[in-house]
Amino acid sequence: MADTSFDVIIIGAGPGGYVTAIRAAQLGFKTAIVEREHLGGICLNWGCIPTKALLRSAEIYHYMKHAGDYGLAAKDVSFDAAAVVQRSRNVSGRLNMGVNGLLKKNKVSIIWGEAKVTKPGEVVVGTATKPVVNPQNPPPKGTLGAGTYTAKHVIIATGARPRVLPGLEHDGKLVWSYFEAMVPKDMPKKLLVVGSGAIGIEFASFYNAMGADVTVVEIMDQIMPVEDTEISKIAQKQLEKQGIKFRISAKVAKLDKGKDSVTATIEAGGKSETLTVDRVIAATGVVGNIENLGLEALGVKTDKGCVVTDGFGRTNVQGLYAIGDVAGPPMLAHKAEHEGVICIEKIKGLDAHPMKKEQIPGCTYCHPQVASVGLTEAKAKAAGHELKIGRFPFLANGKAIALGEDQGLVKTIFDSKTGRLLGAHMVGAEVTELIQGFVVAMGLETTEEELMHTVFPHPTLSEMMHESVLDAYGRVIHM
Repeated sequence: MADTSFDVIIIGAGPGGYVTAIRAAQLGFKTAIVEREHLGGICLNWGCIPTKALLRSAEIYHYMKHAGDYGLAAKDVSFDAAAVVQRSRNVSGRLNMGVNGLLKKNKVSIIWGEAKVTKPGEVVVGTATKPVVNPQNPPPKGTLGAGTYTAKHVIIATGARPRVLPGLEHDGKLVWSYFEAMVPKDMPKKLLVVGSGAIGIEFASFYNAMGADVTVVEIMDQIMPVEDTEISKIAQKQLEKQGIKFRISAKVAKLDKGKDSVTATIEAGGKSETLTVDRVIAATGVVGNIENLGLEALGVKTDKGCVVTDGFGRTNVQGLYAIGDVAGPPMLAHKAEHEGVICIEKIKGLDAHPMKKEQIPGCTYCHPQVASVGLTEAKAKAAGHELKIGRFPFLANGKAIALGEDQGLVKTIFDSKTGRLLGAHMVGAEVTELIQGFVVAMGLETTEEELMHTVFPHPTLSEMMHESVLDAYGRVIHM
């Protein structure tokens, strides 16, 4: 007879859920995880990982077309759309099986189905009404099924889904969410992307690189609205050079669908224009999956479609916790993972620190890449800080020039009184790999003097991080 009693039950096996489950098992908790669709969640199956696989194909295709810039020759360069998509799906499939192996290794019980918290400490799991999205990865053998399960601690990690705005509903054919955008049967020749957050810009970058005529509409006054304005403007300029067109401070007022095309009415500055495209990608953000979990009946506090928690993942209901996207922004996989570890370590009684959202880095994998951590210049000023700001351009860095990637900027923001690093913002090649250096520095409360005394290897892109710090204090060398 199947065991139905656990110390910890986690609802959702995305990055936050499965990492929390593994850490719980490491801490000696008898642990189970409930999943209705696919291990690894949206990130692994339909988000972070497969989009990077697509973008990698686009990057290589871009370099092949520009082989002459590197003294090379490549003739008749082309691509197979189906093969590009299949490679992306294979990458997800491989990692999906890896998550299954990790859960088994750590003796985490997998319960397959849809969960509902009927009362504190009790989870009723029913048969999943939504089919498994990735048929290559059906429910792992040996998983538990529908039934009633108990646990002293229940952690909700149900993630988020695409936000649907009136008039921009996804139909799966002409208007895509990121699900359809990731597995196109054919590459559109003309594409409209609504929203210029990370999801929108990454898809715009991918389809543009693959030859589509791409237009991006953003309702705010800059693309990638959460980023530093200076960085955003540089990114926009580079993306425009590649052929992407932007409509800023604009909105899509109406979509008129044809047989195999869409005509969008775009309004900006009191004027209106129409644009006919093959497909529309609605990338207007995500909303937490809080429905049908029993939260309302339990009196769980929610706000703007997310569960309200403290810095340790605790809700207002004893024994019930929430982590990751469902617990609010920033809605990032690495935030979910870290939040889950904090939550379970606090439950264990360890000296866990509360989540510091200001130290969570953000990355956008367009070309050029964008990465940041901490306060933007505008937010730092609004918070009352007196600032010292350093900048160093890619065009003055030897490694960037050698790579043929000399367009970009590293920007650092310090409190002029204390030398505290308040924020770091980058645009350019491989900045998503560089940003972690500043994340570590912020976490260790490193001062500007310590950063200036740190030796950075040559020749590397990371030298620009050093030079940006030096520039903030009038000591820049190579500019």
